[in-house]
Amino acid sequence: MQRSGQKNLEACFYSFIGAKNMCGIIGYSGNREAAPILFSGLKNLEYRGYDSCGIATVHGNALHLKKDAGKIDEVHKKLSLDALPGKCGIAHTRWATHGSVTKENAHPHLSSSGKIAVVHNGIIENFQKQKDFLTSKGFVFNSDTDTEVIPNMMEYHMKKGYDFIEAAKRSLKHMEGQYAIVAVNDEGRMVAARKEAPLVVGVGNGEYFFASDVTAFLEHTKNAIFLEENDLAAIDGGLKIFNLDKNEFVERPVSKIQWDAEQARKGNFDHFFLKEIMEQAEVIERISKMDMKIIKEIAAEIRKAKGIFIVACGTASYACMTGLYLFSKIAKTHINFCLASEFRHFKHFLSDKSLIISVSQSGETADTLSAIRAAKSMGAKVISITNSEGSSLARESDRAIVHRAGPEIAVNATKTYTSQLAVLSLLAYELDNRLDDGLEELRDASRYIYYLTSDNARKFVKGLAEILKDKEHLYLIGKGLQYPTALEAALKIKEISYIHAEAFAAGELKHGTLALVSEGTPCIAFTSEETESEMLNSIMEVKARGAFVIGIGPKRSRAFDFFIKVHEAGDFNPIVQIIPMQILAYQLALLRGCDPDKPRNLAKSVVVK
Repeated sequence: MQRSGQKNLEACFYSFIGAKNMCGIIGYSGNREAAPILFSGLKNLEYRGYDSCGIATVHGNALHLKKDAGKIDEVHKKLSLDALPGKCGIAHTRWATHGSVTKENAHPHLSSSGKIAVVHNGIIENFQKQKDFLTSKGFVFNSDTDTEVIPNMMEYHMKKGYDFIEAAKRSLKHMEGQYAIVAVNDEGRMVAARKEAPLVVGVGNGEYFFASDVTAFLEHTKNAIFLEENDLAAIDGGLKIFNLDKNEFVERPVSKIQWDAEQARKGNFDHFFLKEIMEQAEVIERISKMDMKIIKEIAAEIRKAKGIFIVACGTASYACMTGLYLFSKIAKTHINFCLASEFRHFKHFLSDKSLIISVSQSGETADTLSAIRAAKSMGAKVISITNSEGSSLARESDRAIVHRAGPEIAVNATKTYTSQLAVLSLLAYELDNRLDDGLEELRDASRYIYYLTSDNARKFVKGLAEILKDKEHLYLIGKGLQYPTALEAALKIKEISYIHAEAFAAGELKHGTLALVSEGTPCIAFTSEETESEMLNSIMEVKARGAFVIGIGPKRSRAFDFFIKVHEAGDFNPIVQIIPMQILAYQLALLRGCDPDKPRNLAKSVVVK
């Protein structure tokens, strides 16, 4: 029996609501019919993958399988996924990595005999070697995925006389890469294991759930065990957890999830993306009221360090770039920035006096984890800023700031981006010994956000979306703090409306990109009181080439063809100026027939390199 956790691990919810990787996993073993529970869990996890899906259950000493390519509702309409018999089973919704989007490549995958079924997140890097070995032993493969080697390797070891659980242990020793795996056999025995990918166990009344995040089972139980690296959990007369590194059984605490399942639902909103935009004022205000002790302690670490890098991927990288300007301007402190995926090429001069600040909403991004591990190998200290306290990043860091933006279900980040900006800003102010000033300005910014997300403001931005909806190219420019804001705005537009959007430091236009500006080319220009006069030169350059200029800032210019007024917020301009751009991206997506929550080819957090 697992012991109860001693502290309130509310943030573990964030870890697995925020730590979304490539696909969604749900497994169930208990006294109720499994298929309806698994189907409901899949629906809760659909934001994690929507290329294909499937369910396998155990009944009458046999596995029953239904799967196909397509979104969950499409597949369910065709196959009635919740009608499978049995009180034990596994299910998966996929975002394709190995193998194209086909029925054959959909999970669950069966062993050659059909007696073992597996669902899997991550990548088995040496799968081809394993596949060649198993093929030589007479095993047959029916898909192009790396996953299919897992049930077949388990079957191989069972043929050698090992029971199901021991076969799973031995099979995983052969697997290189990152994975979260749940497997079940035709006798109803179930195992789950994780390596560099999140997996959580839900503990109910005589029943257990395995899932890639707690949203899958939160309506059934709030008791959760967060598996640690190389843990293997088995249902074998109750729950047992074996750590493959320690080669022994271990205990993991049961945590009580403090959040209600309703908070991970859309409620009255049409899309999670809009819901999460609308939550930002509350999130920023909440950050302004958090215990500032951690901000002061991390600032003290920054002061002591000799050589500081800040690393991240995607949207978080633009928050980091903004941080460079803030640390320079406010705190007169130099910090280096590097994309996490490139960081290992810069690790060589790190020492035990170096400090790495890593930023990730999920705390499970593979490239970011790789970067901090490279830094730690050189003796550097690591501090993380994340939305996910129980995540791999938080656990592997020396210290972590958890900004608690709450569940962010839409693939594209909104409130986690602005909360990252808020934390970085407060760190800069504390370094300048003006934390109270920063908190006051942050609270002001939260009030500006309320106005920017109002119904009238959204309708006004929709008018701009109507003008831009048929454009295939647009450009965004800014200076200083507005440059990374332009980069993040361009990313949002690209991600969910599929319009090609490029952002530049305004002064770079004349070094090549101006050649692409012609009559009617949309150009979004970010201004502030600090950069207005400088920006005007760049604005006139594109205006002279016939550009349709959209101004974002505190003051209208005669050069603007369309203007969105955003209150001057000084050092917090990056937080308030991104809000209308998030709304613009949302409105463009709707007008162009795109799904704002599930953009094509993208996943919430990339847990594979």
